[in-house]
Amino acid sequence: QQIGHMRSDSILTPKETEHAMKFIKHTSQLHLSNALHLRRVTAPLFVKSDIGLNDNLSGIEKPVSFTMEHYGINCEIVHSLAKWKRMKLYETNEQPNYGIYTDMNAIRKDEILDNIHSIYVDQWDWEKVIDDEQRNIDFLYHTIDLIYHALLDTEYAVCERYPKLKPFLPPTFKFITAEELVRLYPHLTPKEREKEICKKWGAVFICGIGGMLSNSTKHDHRAPDYDDWSTPVQVMSDELGEMIYNYGLNGDLLVWYEPLDIPIELSSMGIRVNEVSLRTQLEISNCEDYTQYTYHQMVLHNQLPQTIGGGIGQSRLCMILLHKKHIGEVQSSIWDDDTLNTCKNNQIHILQ
Repeated sequence: QQIGHMRSDSILTPKETEHAMKFIKHTSQLHLSNALHLRRVTAPLFVKSDIGLNDNLSGIEKPVSFTMEHYGINCEIVHSLAKWKRMKLYETNEQPNYGIYTDMNAIRKDEILDNIHSIYVDQWDWEKVIDDEQRNIDFLYHTIDLIYHALLDTEYAVCERYPKLKPFLPPTFKFITAEELVRLYPHLTPKEREKEICKKWGAVFICGIGGMLSNSTKHDHRAPDYDDWSTPVQVMSDELGEMIYNYGLNGDLLVWYEPLDIPIELSSMGIRVNEVSLRTQLEISNCEDYTQYTYHQMVLHNQLPQTIGGGIGQSRLCMILLHKKHIGEVQSSIWDDDTLNTCKNNQIHILQ
């Protein structure tokens, strides 16, 4: 927990906060859907355990599971809907440059609780169909730019409605690869690199997360079967003044959040695996057994559409746009006693 930054200076009352949260969620989905040509769909809270559709995140988290006793069907609460959305686009025969979004709710029981992490996850999960020619870093940048400006439009609308709130997001973001960060800050950990670059630019998209870097480490872990983190790309580094190679067509969007003096990840997204990158990533991750699932077979046989997609954290967006100190101020979840006592002592109003 960011104890040193906890003391509440909340701008809105708890009642105003509830109204503002509704406004942010309504407004952000309109801007996002318009920017990316998305239509809203209904999504599952749980999926069958034996079909391979749940998101494994970094590959080690265990989902909350249960059995439908009368039918013997094993189910899992979703972590996210990365693979489910792609199957949905296949079933509805969506055309290139159009897609879907949904109000995704999940339980991630392995999360370590702090100011920005909860076991309850709510995000706008989105996915759109692309052409083979759009599987490149330029199209990835273009999509991130559309998303970021949708967030700027949301911030503007919120500050117009609640004049006590002041905008703070920078007008644009810095696009940088994980490989560039290693070379810029070779003696720092990945989280320390994120802090340095995000504090410098205010908003950053770090491209290429999951693949091996030149120092034989990964910036962070990613499951092998949804984002493409193995395709090699060549980019011109403004920071280093040279062309460099990076692996991956995915990444994270982070913004610098002054009230807590930390970077906050708002979105994780990427171009999804094709048959080549999926096979490569399954081999690298020793997950060849995933090929038994229908979804993976369909990717390997080029039956699913090429897509790009990701998620945007609703509670985190509400938290930063309303200048809150703890994510519990904008979502109802379960917290340990230390968190509750610390928030109470610092006049942080936690929703329960």
